[in-house]
Amino acid sequence: MNEPLRDPSGATEDTSTRHRILVATAEVLARSAQTKLSLSEFALQAGASRPTLYRWFASKQELLDAFGIHEREMFDNGISQATAGLRGAEKLDAALRFIVSYQHSYSGVRLVDIEPEVVIGQLGRILPIMRARLEKLLTGPNGAVKAATAIRVAISHYIVRSDDDDQFLAQLRNAAGVKQAG
Repeated sequence: MNEPLRDPSGATEDTSTRHRILVATAEVLARSAQTKLSLSEFALQAGASRPTLYRWFASKQELLDAFGIHEREMFDNGISQATAGLRGAEKLDAALRFIVSYQHSYSGVRLVDIEPEVVIGQLGRILPIMRARLEKLLTGPNGAVKAATAIRVAISHYIVRSDDDDQFLAQLRNAAGVKQAG
């Protein structure tokens, strides 16, 4: 499972270069607003040549797909850290708080504004995964429905951002059936 990735030629992947390109992708997306993206922008931001970029990503679609995976890995690592050592309702609430903080702190990367068709494709693949992960944290009846509703609330806030983190968290808690004191 920890085998090094290989590029299409079979060479072992230079993970530092690949990682630098994916980090640069976030920066390019954050500043590009709604303009069309070119691979030259990503290469320039990463301090890599176009041939180097093409060595790892044959097309813009391949780069954006890899960036989607990179984002999921960052999210998964963050949620694992946020919920480490917690149990039950406390773990669920920590996961919901993390979802809010992640969406509002993770840059202005708005791939949905620039390449909506890419995001729609990625969401179709990630929704069932996110729902299944959240469902594991839910107890009681209707766990699957609660998880699906909370994930759809989160996706809605990703697509149309709210500037009210407290309202976003309250909506997630309500969808997941988390009782909040007060």
